[in-house]
Amino acid sequence: MIQIFHGARAPGTNAILDAMHRDRKLVFVDLLKWDVPVIDDCFEIDQFDDERAIYLVAVDGDGAHRGSIRLLPTDGPHILGTIFPDLCDGGVPRSLNIYEISRGCLSMRLRAPERLAVRNALTTAAVEFALLHEIHAFTCIADSGWLSQVLALGWDCWPLGLPRKIGRSLTGALRIDITPETPHLLREAGTYVSAPLTLAEAGARVLA
Repeated sequence: MIQIFHGARAPGTNAILDAMHRDRKLVFVDLLKWDVPVIDDCFEIDQFDDERAIYLVAVDGDGAHRGSIRLLPTDGPHILGTIFPDLCDGGVPRSLNIYEISRGCLSMRLRAPERLAVRNALTTAAVEFALLHEIHAFTCIADSGWLSQVLALGWDCWPLGLPRKIGRSLTGALRIDITPETPHLLREAGTYVSAPLTLAEAGARVLA
């Protein structure tokens, strides 16, 4: 099940988002050694986790976090436009109809087949959410390790500039076009998860 939350929550006020931020800390800080903010030595929460953020969160039947991504409108502050604009040769794409995908996080407790399934479900949820809300494209930043996975999902991706060395990784920025044909592209690539969006009891949208 994938729950969709509009806006950040303060630590301690939402169990699902707390679990997401804990796993983000385990992945990005403890494992990948990113120099990003950590709250209470437990939650990875940065300056872009605000009222504009949209979270797509995969949970199991007990509400445990399995994976998540964050969407940010590009007409305001976001990672590519604020921190890494030089990754774009022709300027950072900014529009009410373009959102940035960031903080893609899969729980370290998942086995390899589960990781693939959760990744595909989150990708499908992002595409369906975009089509429902007139989002025409996503932007994202991907290092060399993630780039091949992003491309393998099957959607239309375009480089926004030449990759450059950031830390220990070669990193580039991408634009991902979203059209009514995108679900068909995912199906052809074998990455589409058939599950329509429905309204959750808690007020979030759910991909079940």
